Order: sequence, then structure tokens, then C-alpha cells
Amino acid sequence: MITSIQNEHVKAWRKLHKRKYRQQTNTFLIEGFHLLEEAWKSDWEIIEVMVREDIILPALYQSIPAHMVTEQVFQHISQTQQPQGIAALVKMKQEKVDKWSRVLLLDAIQDPGNVGTMIRTADAADFDAVILGEGTVDLYNDKVIRSTQGSIFHIPVLHQPLQDAVKHLKEDGFSVWAAVLEESKDYRQVQHAGKTAILIGNEGAGIQQLLQQEASERVHIPIPGHAESLNASIAAAILMYHVID
Repeated sequence: MITSIQNEHVKAWRKLHKRKYRQQTNTFLIEGFHLLEEAWKSDWEIIEVMVREDIILPALYQSIPAHMVTEQVFQHISQTQQPQGIAALVKMKQEKVDKWSRVLLLDAIQDPGNVGTMIRTADAADFDAVILGEGTVDLYNDKVIRSTQGSIFHIPVLHQPLQDAVKHLKEDGFSVWAAVLEESKDYRQVQHAGKTAILIGNEGAGIQQLLQQEASERVHIPIPGHAESLNASIAAAILMYHVID
């Protein structure tokens, strides 16, 4: 039983709340029974499990090293308001994608809920990968992970400069659609046969100009109502489901 927040294990887990320590150790934390189950089913390496003293560790995870901790200790390492009492240390995984036909590109999306929701939607729409460009929130941010609802373990998500990604995708025969409001076509009027990449920009600034110029198509989603714009994750969902029709 770990009873002190000064315990070396606890200090190491707590450090993983920060991106630089996640990068240094190539590990990250997950919380809750659902995320743990998804990581397990998807064959990600679970290094160890942390279990609050009032929780019984499911038999499925008995082969994983486990630490029983007090409620105070679990609260110290938890990043949720109502923790379920189980967490795990997971090793990052770089998955390769051999054949791509549909890809989502995110340009400096900073809201972790939006990023997590878009990863989840890309998983649901059977996209092959999500590429996070510079300025986009870290994939292993706790709020991103929770917003994916486990999809982080199902679909490859890569950090890569988008100028390089767009160049390589176009060389591979992709049509790259940039979601922009000005000087663009109604997305329903654009043919989407073949390989397609959807490019979604920053919530406030949109897609950087250089990437707009490199795009194959500039598309927009009509807004017949009075709203100024759509939430980035909603726009991404509409376009992703459109290209799989």
C-alpha cells in the first residue's frame, strides 16, 4: 500500500501531468476502467496499474504489476474530478500506416476536447490516420485522451509538420481539402473519389495561408442560420462522413 504522496512512484506519476516528462519517459497516464480496457484490447503496453484501496482489480489485469494506493494518493495523481479509482501507466506507441486512403490533418488545434472528439470521429468514420500539426495540443494530454473515449488506441495519430504531410500526401495521389470560409466551394459540389485528406484549422485563426495555397480544394460548409461559424470538431465530422459516402 502506498500511503504517501512523497513516494518516488507517486512523484513520477504526478510528473506525467506535464508534456515534457511524458516525452522524456515515452509514457503517459490513463484513468478509468473503459480506457484501461481499450488499451488492453488494442495491445498497447501497460507498464503498471494504480488501484485505489477500495477498488478490486479485475482479474483480466492480474498479470500487470499493480500498486495499491490510498484515496489521498490517488487524488494526487488523478486529473479527473470524480476518479473511478483505477489508472495505468502506458507506453507510447508509434504505429505505421502502410496504405492510406483517408486522413485527417489538424492545423494548430488547441482545444483538447476538440482534438479528442475529432480523433474519435475519425476512428468512427474509418479514417486511416490523424496527423497533428505544429501548435496542436499534445495527443497525450489528459483531456485529449478522455475525449477520444478510447479511440486513441484504435487509430494511428502522428505528430508531423503539415507542410511535409500535405506534400507527401499529394505525391501519393491525395486530394487535400482545406476547410476555409473565403474563396471556397460548397463541399457538396466537390467530387471526392479516391484518396482524400481533410485539413481543419485553428479555432480562431483558421488554416495558415501556406497550407491553404498547397491544398487541392478549398471547401466550406454552408451556414443558413445566424451562427458565425461551426465548431471545428463538428465541421470535421461533416466533411469526414461526406467523403466516405
